[in-house]
Amino acid sequence: MVHQTISNNNNNASKASNKINPMKKLLGSLIVGSFLILSSGLLISCSSPPKAPPPVSTQPAPFTVPVRPDLAPSLQQAKSRWVLASWADLPGFNEDKLGEAWAAWLESCSRSNTSHQSLCPEVKRLANQSAENQREWLLRNLQPYRVESLGGGPGPANGLLTAYYEPVFEGSRVAKPGFEVALYGPPANLKSRSPWYSREEISKLPAAQNALKGKEIAFIADPVDALILQIQGSGRLWITHSDGRRQQIRLAFAGTNDHPYQSIGRWLLDQNLTKNATWPGIKTWLAQNPRRTQELLSKNPRFVFFKEEALHGIEAQLGPKGAQGVPLTPGRSIAVDPGSIPYGTPVWLSSSGPQTQLNRLVLAQDTGSAILGAVRADYFVGSGDLAGDLAGRLKQDLKLWVLLPR
Repeated sequence: MVHQTISNNNNNASKASNKINPMKKLLGSLIVGSFLILSSGLLISCSSPPKAPPPVSTQPAPFTVPVRPDLAPSLQQAKSRWVLASWADLPGFNEDKLGEAWAAWLESCSRSNTSHQSLCPEVKRLANQSAENQREWLLRNLQPYRVESLGGGPGPANGLLTAYYEPVFEGSRVAKPGFEVALYGPPANLKSRSPWYSREEISKLPAAQNALKGKEIAFIADPVDALILQIQGSGRLWITHSDGRRQQIRLAFAGTNDHPYQSIGRWLLDQNLTKNATWPGIKTWLAQNPRRTQELLSKNPRFVFFKEEALHGIEAQLGPKGAQGVPLTPGRSIAVDPGSIPYGTPVWLSSSGPQTQLNRLVLAQDTGSAILGAVRADYFVGSGDLAGDLAGRLKQDLKLWVLLPR
């Protein structure tokens, strides 16, 4: 697709009384509760004599997982570095409703290109079990690594979290007064030149317009709404048929003209034409300057083409398919730079800002032209106006941990 939250609770993991603590296997005769310190890949043990054990508690001890001394202290990716971490580093891990993330994980497991295919049989087995069982399985079988930038200095630098959504607009199958802005499928000669015609050229050149004849999927009322659909990469339309029947269809991403994305809101700000670069602010400016509509839209040369998909049953509750080829799950799917995080990777996301606080398990299932860099994610929030309102405002700090098989 193409598209452009956090308590700091470092809690221990799930409770597991009456089970052998795995630290005993690693430390032998050392008492339970000693700490493993991994430094430069070496296991260092404390030389002072062990202290007397604390009084026996009537409360079950929390299940803990030490950092294994044989794990690599860091792993290099094309665009990021993954640094060994502990489960205690993940804010809010004990509070997340993991069942919601499991639905997204099952979607990734339906594809053979997931980076964690070996875990899928167990993921499927745990699908209907409690969050406590799922949490304990994660602790026993996966290892968190913090995602960092390759060019960063000492210590992790926060990344950037934005959000995207699936717009919903009224549409028409035919051009008519009030519905005159066409949404197109890919032209037959799209691959004949790269980049294809720019947005401005499409509005002016007969060659580009002739190539798009007969490729109209539907028509909507507002050219800015058409641009919103293209920036988000997909959307839904309500179509009213001649007999009054209402039908909702999905327009899914089908290609681009290969021009770079440019923000029209950024251009308005840079030109000091507005101080409100939200979509309502942009529409207000255009209402006051209607003759400059095409000028403004042309500042973003990127043009997106769609394909129509029907919505039936569960499909109406899920999002469009992301770059991994699976439907996106609202609140549990993220778009990433695949050079930093491969598709299908389970990721712990932690972000805090004025709009929302998020600490949750998500799946890397999509990408976007503006989603570039190591600690960078676009958070899929769903469809409709409420989702669009959040997506338009969310821009805040981000921390990411990938979860790898132990």
